[in-house]
Amino acid sequence: MTALLRRYGTLIAVALIIGYFWLELPSTFLTGRNLLNISQQMSMLAVVAAAMTVVMAMGDFDLSVGSMASLSGIVAALVFLSGGSAPRAIGAALLTGLVGGFANGALVAYVGILPFIATLGAMTVFSGLAFKLSGGQTLFGDAIPHAFSDFARSGLPLFSTGVVIPNLTLIAVATIAIVWILLEQTVVGRQLYAVGDNAEAARLAGVPVRPLRFAAFGIAGLGAAGAGLMYASRVASANPTQGAGLMLDAIAAVFLCQSMTEEGEPRVLATVAGVLILGIVGNGLTQLNVDSYVRDILTGSIVIAAVAVSSYGKTRVR
Repeated sequence: MTALLRRYGTLIAVALIIGYFWLELPSTFLTGRNLLNISQQMSMLAVVAAAMTVVMAMGDFDLSVGSMASLSGIVAALVFLSGGSAPRAIGAALLTGLVGGFANGALVAYVGILPFIATLGAMTVFSGLAFKLSGGQTLFGDAIPHAFSDFARSGLPLFSTGVVIPNLTLIAVATIAIVWILLEQTVVGRQLYAVGDNAEAARLAGVPVRPLRFAAFGIAGLGAAGAGLMYASRVASANPTQGAGLMLDAIAAVFLCQSMTEEGEPRVLATVAGVLILGIVGNGLTQLNVDSYVRDILTGSIVIAAVAVSSYGKTRVR
């Protein structure tokens, strides 16, 4: 019974949540249009959470992804406003995320600073840079190409069904697929999990622990930058607080995923389930006109309950 609770408790809770919103919103909640809307709304979080899963597979985490998303969006907007092309703006934003991620990785892997301290400091630095570069203002204007902003509002028609899959959803799916291949189908993925299980044992077995940590934080930074670009495209602007909520939601999604896996390890497909849980709850509460702070309370409660179920199962097994 304990094993069943630990493995399926979160899924049962999700089914109950969906059932509740379906009963309350029978004509709008479980419609194709609303499900596509949820997928688009959560696509940025899915990209960040998938990249975060790589870091958390090693037992680390990155508190700076939200501020990095904001900073990357600001960088892209500044390139546009200075007359730069879309490829140059996108490249500059992604490079910003990669460099910031590698900086975190260097601090953790080679300097030996704890991930919490290193990425907390980086979060403050990236946020300060975003405010400095933007002057604390939202950046927008005619210099931002319509093709860039229209990208987030368009999608891929699904054959002749009339259904259009949003481009942002397609990016999220592609990111998830890449991370799944990395973690589940490559030697590097097995090494990442080995580091997460026991870093010292992995090192003695010949696993390059430091380079792996360095690279994993680079992937997290790259994912955050991608999410920042997606936000900027969606609203045709960038501001220094745009990605503020991404960090907590990404960690929440990965914690939820750990409660749904038998090993209690971060797995990217389970992370997707965690993202969908947060998206479903947020969408349902929005349609019910519930205040935003209630969503925060429920999100925190869901995470605590999921971790409690997972921890209870492990304790009982011992």
